[in-house]
Amino acid sequence: MKHVPVITAAEAAALVQSGQTLLVGGFGMTGNPVHLVHALADTDVRDLTYVANNVGEAGLSGGRLLRNGQLRKAIGSFFTSNREAVAAAQEGRLEVQLIPQGSLAEALRAGGAGIGGFYTPTAAGTVIAGDADVRVLNGREMVFVPALRGDVAFVRAWRADEAGNLQYRLTEQNFNRAMATAADLVVAEVEEIVPVGTIPPEGVHTPGLYVDYLVQATLTADALGSSADVKGSAKKVDEARMHMARRALAELRRGDVVNLGIGIPTLVADLITPEHGVNLHTENGMLGVGPAPEQGGALDYPVNAGKIPVTALPGASYFDSADSFGMIRGGHVDVAVMGGLQVDAQANLANWAVPGKPLLGVGGAMDLASGARRLIVLMTHTDPDGTPKVVPECTLPLTSRGAVSMVITDRAVFEFRGGTLTLTELMPGATLDEVRAGTGAPFVEAL
Repeated sequence: MKHVPVITAAEAAALVQSGQTLLVGGFGMTGNPVHLVHALADTDVRDLTYVANNVGEAGLSGGRLLRNGQLRKAIGSFFTSNREAVAAAQEGRLEVQLIPQGSLAEALRAGGAGIGGFYTPTAAGTVIAGDADVRVLNGREMVFVPALRGDVAFVRAWRADEAGNLQYRLTEQNFNRAMATAADLVVAEVEEIVPVGTIPPEGVHTPGLYVDYLVQATLTADALGSSADVKGSAKKVDEARMHMARRALAELRRGDVVNLGIGIPTLVADLITPEHGVNLHTENGMLGVGPAPEQGGALDYPVNAGKIPVTALPGASYFDSADSFGMIRGGHVDVAVMGGLQVDAQANLANWAVPGKPLLGVGGAMDLASGARRLIVLMTHTDPDGTPKVVPECTLPLTSRGAVSMVITDRAVFEFRGGTLTLTELMPGATLDEVRAGTGAPFVEAL
């Protein structure tokens, strides 16, 4: 049986050389190998290419490397959660490559499996596709995404045995599992190291053949950033938003697998009861999401895609980000409820970027919009200045094309019937004249 050396975080950091590509596991600070990254921040290593879902939080994990000027490039899906990363990109101090979250996870899995890349419908027809090879496969336009590998991977697991077998806790699998396969040298930071045989074979998530070194490090709330306590999260709640959330809930059916995006859609989760029979999915690796706990954080509970601690309902399951997005792209999610910036008359959605701001935060929106069987968009009817958000043609960067099934605003409900934008309902307190005046796209009235 293989015996994996146990080293210190400082010794692990010494394995990384300037100019290398570093894979860092975690979703936000959940499952993040923060002790390894902070040890690296104490070295003189520079010009790193940092591959992760995001660059940690300000001053935490990758955020500390960024603050030190140790990063040359970052490859990931959502950098806007770290204001210092946004500033560095705007000022030209950090090169950024943005990849949809599901494509990032699959690119890492492909890299670890010796596959050169793959074609995906995610990002087809959007600026994210860039100059990638595009082909029509099985009647769908698909974009080629090359595999991703690194020189070194830092991952975080709950337990390891002396042979390097890893077991993850709750939603801490996220990007860790794929990254542990996709680097030439892998260091696993773990809460505890146990004798071989302590972890049953069916409990091993990452076999020890992938792991080169182990570092024992105890996680504390200080390392969890915004996920340290559920009380640190904040939702914008008003009656108009709650009307929208209630109307969206009315569209969900018993047995539906449902993914709720950030923003207004998160309010739907607070309305769902066990009697609804809805199975909530979160793209960072959980099915069977329950309500937020009254107190506690990521040391005690799983975390959802909004990085908010949640509970697990009976029958819940955990998996990694690559499997999660396989569920999404494979059409196994019945409904996605997402926020929006614009929806147009062709059922196109724009919800991730606005003019004048860096394109730094696509997350899983493109995967969900193109992969869910039904897409419901919740958004205010107009911008604060009265500019319509239901428009003839999207002028903002697209998230997906022709995918929207229903739009619920604070004034109206629209459906796409036979490909035609159709007004089917007025929201409480709204008038038909207000809807006509505040809607930029032509629509059919079917009240």
